[in-house]
Amino acid sequence: MRLPCLPLLATLVLAAPALPAATTVLRGPYLQTATPTSLVVRWRTDTTEGSFVRYGLTADALNQTAKAFGIGTEHIVQLSELLPGRRYFYSVMGSAENKDGDGKILRVPVYAFTTPPPTGPASPTRVWVLGDPGTKGATQLAVRDAYTKFAGDRTADLCLLLGDNAYPDGTDADYQKAIFEVYPEMLRTTPLWSTLGNHDGHSANSITQSGPYYDIFTFPTRAQAGGVASGTEAYYSFDYANIHFVCLDSHDTPRTPDGAMAQWLKADLAATTRDWIVAFFHHPTYTKGTHDSDREGRLVDMRQNFLPILEAGGVDLILTGHSHVYERSYLLDGHYGKSESFNATLHVKQPGNGRAGGDGVYRKPRGRAPHAGEISVVTGSAGSAGSKSKPPTLDHRAMWISLNEPGSVVLDLDGLRLDLTFINEKGEKRDSFTIEKN
Repeated sequence: MRLPCLPLLATLVLAAPALPAATTVLRGPYLQTATPTSLVVRWRTDTTEGSFVRYGLTADALNQTAKAFGIGTEHIVQLSELLPGRRYFYSVMGSAENKDGDGKILRVPVYAFTTPPPTGPASPTRVWVLGDPGTKGATQLAVRDAYTKFAGDRTADLCLLLGDNAYPDGTDADYQKAIFEVYPEMLRTTPLWSTLGNHDGHSANSITQSGPYYDIFTFPTRAQAGGVASGTEAYYSFDYANIHFVCLDSHDTPRTPDGAMAQWLKADLAATTRDWIVAFFHHPTYTKGTHDSDREGRLVDMRQNFLPILEAGGVDLILTGHSHVYERSYLLDGHYGKSESFNATLHVKQPGNGRAGGDGVYRKPRGRAPHAGEISVVTGSAGSAGSKSKPPTLDHRAMWISLNEPGSVVLDLDGLRLDLTFINEKGEKRDSFTIEKN
């Protein structure tokens, strides 16, 4: 059972050998299901041993210990009764004491994380968003490094993966190379959240909750992090400060309008009182990139069956991948048909580029306002962009801007202001917009 990504660069407080010679940490540690008062720490070792985490509020006083029962190579430990918005230091170990079998004191790496702030009140929040990152190549590394340079000292508080995280098949070996060996520092310090993509689905099954994807991640099924309990890791929700995040499974869970996921979504949106609602899933509602939302069944389902629920529930931002491009819409509402049926007069709530120095920021009323408009962002190029020899058309009428470039998204929320920026693999700021709530 899986219990209940970031400052980007890990805070390595004590540089030292990685545990005794007999044990090597092969994966992690990495952080999951973060709440203001709890956090899951996971890691993998090459030998079977116990699962202990020593932690505290200072690097030289790790005076608290959490453990999981039993021994193994996959370690899942939950830290509880944490203080909200506080910086903690921690180390992972195979025993309760920092000693080897001969009683010799071991020096182990110490890392740091910050717990989420109390739920409800606003707090400046940065989210790093990676769509389809796991190509294991030079482009993925360039996108990572470009974000690192852009972020500087203001690193992310959490990371969202939009699916197709590890090519080609989402196997355990694919994840090791494409995620854990590419982003090791950030995974040690910031919670990572994800949605299932079609390539992840090659080796995973949402109905049975089985396969590498579900073995690797620990997501809330009982509303441990806020929202309404879904009973599954395939789709879930969580709160961070005044933001409500909703993860949907657009690949493997039935996408019927009266199905379990749709009914859960309605209940979850009706229950939230957060200022912002951000939904993320893999298959876009609108795209004319390396995929076509007019023709592909999963994309049509998400637009026709789930977009009306999201808009009625007051969604502000929809983040998707799958199409290996960057596309960003106007402030929209009510378009559920093919691209040719898009009518700016009917479907655009506010025209323009959404920039303070341009056409003006997008404005919405505060609160859970049905059909007040949302921005749809397709950002599936964190690992590669569309073919240069056969470029995508990028001509969907709902989009204000479309780019065939690798890159990732930086999402900043502060109070009643949301800012989104697309950074390409060269570190260039290629798009941005702002939503402000009255």
